[in-house]
Amino acid sequence: MAKINTSGWKEFVVGELFPNMVKPSVLHMRQVVETDDGIRYVVRTKFNNGIKCRVQPVDNVEPSPAGVITWGAENASFFYQEEPFLSGRDIYYVDTRKYSANVCRFLATCLQTIVFKYPYNFGLFPELLKDERIMLPVDSKGEPNWKYMEQYMQNILNEVGSSVENLSQTGNRKHEVNISEWKEFVIGDLFDIHPTKAYKKLNIELFEEDGTNPVVVNTGFNNGIGGYASLDCTEKAGTITFTDTAAKSTDSFFYQERDFIGYPHVQGMYAKTHEWTKNEGLFLNSVIKSLLRGQYDFIRKMTRAEMLKLKVKLPAVIEDGVWVPDWNYLESYMQNTIEMAEKMMNDFEKLSI
Repeated sequence: MAKINTSGWKEFVVGELFPNMVKPSVLHMRQVVETDDGIRYVVRTKFNNGIKCRVQPVDNVEPSPAGVITWGAENASFFYQEEPFLSGRDIYYVDTRKYSANVCRFLATCLQTIVFKYPYNFGLFPELLKDERIMLPVDSKGEPNWKYMEQYMQNILNEVGSSVENLSQTGNRKHEVNISEWKEFVIGDLFDIHPTKAYKKLNIELFEEDGTNPVVVNTGFNNGIGGYASLDCTEKAGTITFTDTAAKSTDSFFYQERDFIGYPHVQGMYAKTHEWTKNEGLFLNSVIKSLLRGQYDFIRKMTRAEMLKLKVKLPAVIEDGVWVPDWNYLESYMQNTIEMAEKMMNDFEKLSI
């Protein structure tokens, strides 16, 4: 596999791209109570995405938002945080909530290229980070190529995740997955499907340069996000979206981890019972894309009715005498996939495109 070619990339001042850098409330370890199902507690560490443990909510302390990139001033490791979190001493975050998870993971890796300048006794504080420069891929206008970043990370995920019928990742070993014991499930038994709620506005009225709420449109890129608006979100996080109108509608399945604004011809898949996590949704999306690839185009559009009847095979376990998807398997498989992708991004000299 070829090394990534960065010769056409351009240098950007971090503070000009991301002016909003925040220092959250500080909670020392003695001030928090560890619990298995609590809020992530982010500290100055290079490991486990910066997460020391999960803790109970703390009165009068608002968790920092999901969708940001954290770093520790005295241990400048950058991590994308996909859940709200509490934090310890000298933790800061770059507000990247308007970008997709894939773009943020790409950015975190690019930011990581500057940390060698800041040993433990020379902290990387926001005023220093804002003056730093990082290299990013650019579009034809010389601006950061967000679509490239999104697609690059998605390609890595697809390379591993779309082959769920062939490969699994456990630790550092690849082995074949035996799907002979997987069970068949009908999508309509797992989800309700109906159009997302859209505002009756022209695009020029809907999209705003300084908008903060994502608008999911008819596209197979950027997690379906076509832009941002200041209007209230119409749909909740945890929804799987797809379009029923684009030529490559099978590429448009995305798990939405934030509340968002709907759009004409964007369908939403709403869980009937089990609340699907992001990793479970990514696993299902990979299975669906594998099944439907090449079956739909502008002539034959994928309809809601067809999706409701679609049968998919998933790993399964018996609960109360009934076969149900093996949520633990789906979760751990995709988490391993994401960790593998992040490891591949850690050293650009070893990455392939």
